Amino acid sequence: MDTIWLTGAEWLAVLRTGLGLWWLESWRHKDKKTWFKGGGITWAADIAAKHRWTPVRSGFDVVVAPRPRTMAYVVAYAELALGLGLILGLLTPVALVGGLLLNVLYFTLMIHDWAEQGQNAMMALISLVALFGMSWQTWSLDAALGWFR
Repeated sequence: MDTIWLTGAEWLAVLRTGLGLWWLESWRHKDKKTWFKGGGITWAADIAAKHRWTPVRSGFDVVVAPRPRTMAYVVAYAELALGLGLILGLLTPVALVGGLLLNVLYFTLMIHDWAEQGQNAMMALISLVALFGMSWQTWSLDAALGWFR
């Protein structure tokens, strides 16, 4: 592969790190006080209640609605863990798959609001490229530790 300035593996590491910064920003910009009281989950519950797909409505009611505070913490700290994992290149394949799953869950919940989908589409695409390009091979703790060869 011919590239300019960096090698292909280094460009993939840049992409992975940028995605990690994006996840970190998703965590940073949340109003934690409101979010951890269940504010974000209350918003999502309103969206889920109006969803035309029965499995989305019932799945939300069974898994998320009974525990809004717990789910708020799970979402927020998953974003933090994804961001740090991708920036440091620690457990990178796990972080990429986890982030992709969060994006797909959000896609499914927000299927009718395409204005919200651009960011998630780009994050999902970057996750796929970074995963299949094995972006942990360069500039990562995974590479330093000899993991995921």
